[in-house]
Amino acid sequence: MELGLATFADLASEVTPQQRMRDLLEEARLAEAVGLDVFAIGEHHRPDFLISSPAVALAAVAACTERIRLSSAVTVLSSDDPVRVFEQFAELDLISGGRAEILAGRGSFTESFSLFGYDLDDYDELFASKLELLLAIRDAERVTWSGRLRPPLIDAGVYPRPVQDPLPIWIGVGGTPESAFRAGHLGLPLTLAIIGGQPERFAPLVALYRRAAQRAGHDPATLPVAINTHAFVAPTAREADAAFASPYLAMMNRIGRERGWPPSGRAEYEALRSPRGAVAAGSPEQVAEKILFEHELFANTRYVGQMSVGAVAHADVLRSIELFGTEVAPVVRAEVARRAASSAAVSA
Repeated sequence: MELGLATFADLASEVTPQQRMRDLLEEARLAEAVGLDVFAIGEHHRPDFLISSPAVALAAVAACTERIRLSSAVTVLSSDDPVRVFEQFAELDLISGGRAEILAGRGSFTESFSLFGYDLDDYDELFASKLELLLAIRDAERVTWSGRLRPPLIDAGVYPRPVQDPLPIWIGVGGTPESAFRAGHLGLPLTLAIIGGQPERFAPLVALYRRAAQRAGHDPATLPVAINTHAFVAPTAREADAAFASPYLAMMNRIGRERGWPPSGRAEYEALRSPRGAVAAGSPEQVAEKILFEHELFANTRYVGQMSVGAVAHADVLRSIELFGTEVAPVVRAEVARRAASSAAVSA
């Protein structure tokens, strides 16, 4: 299983944007140094998050790393232009020597729609139409395309072309069955973000994704599935809670007030970090057990943890990344390999 990190580069009030960018690059370098497989950066257009252009930040990461794969998390495709998205990630792919991935999603916030002149009433059509165009650009150097919400392209060439052919395009899903079905129908890799509740309730989405893929003529066994959750690792559960719980709850409650969610406190946090909750926080043993529990549910091929949440101290994030790579990852990889071998032996 591939293991990696995702970040929205949360911007705490006491940290300058310049310092946060330096911290972000340090996180990425450490992720590669401890052997992780993926580093993903999300897009937001708000004062509490640093990155509005993942491709730019990922290009900086590409320049100071050699091996780790580089993904958005997500690219808000609905309010962007597919031509520019492809061009930017093709350039990232060239800079990184073939390590770029696009994780396309509809976005968890809506600020970008008005910022770039889009109508929220077109929310679903924008994503479907732009995804169609992005895939057309990926699949052919010259494209003829037309749609209601963007000027047509007539035998238009889109350059540069990336190292990878095809450039990986994943679909990010937060819990919408239609999105899971679309990803499966198109035969695209799926990333499922689990930010609350119990992971079991998301299992039907992955089952729907695989059924849709099979019915569309794709082999579900060849389609990667990633699970993305909040995560934090410390030497002990007590130390993890001390570093992570308060910043995590502050961030979730800040966003929750905007969305009308009920407030969360220590009881809710304890439920989330319990063995069957959505948050993978605790000692290395506890985090490994949570990731392996989710692997039993989803048979996922990738897990991505989001650690730099809210105002979690940078030094604590670095320690969490180190433990994730050196103590959690070996346990998870060994157990997943053992399960695969056991399954193969039974099938034989």
